[in-house]
Amino acid sequence: MDFSMKQVIKLVTVALAVPVLAATLLTWAPPLVSAEADGVADFKAKCASCHGADGKGATPVGKALKIRDLSSTEVQSQSDDELLNVIAKGKGKMPGYEKTLGVDKCKELVACIRTLKQ
Repeated sequence: MDFSMKQVIKLVTVALAVPVLAATLLTWAPPLVSAEADGVADFKAKCASCHGADGKGATPVGKALKIRDLSSTEVQSQSDDELLNVIAKGKGKMPGYEKTLGVDKCKELVACIRTLKQ
């Protein structure tokens, strides 16, 4: 069997490309959505209607319920565990979200609240 130089080059190129392509496909993973992005999405879905997008509680519901400003020193000085407890278990008229969101999502909400510092 005689091969032309072009055919040899094509065979070598394919022989080298296949393992590289296979390795790339095996090690590729879709980009992960960050916990912070998840926390922001959950905050918008579950919290912003009362607390507002900025967390200040200046919504009609927030004003009526006298919701605390999440960016305030009072709220921000609470520990992560204290904030997690309020989010997970609820407090006053605020429902708990542990059963519907799970603990990890509640922790992401704590991280989101930390970004609201004044």
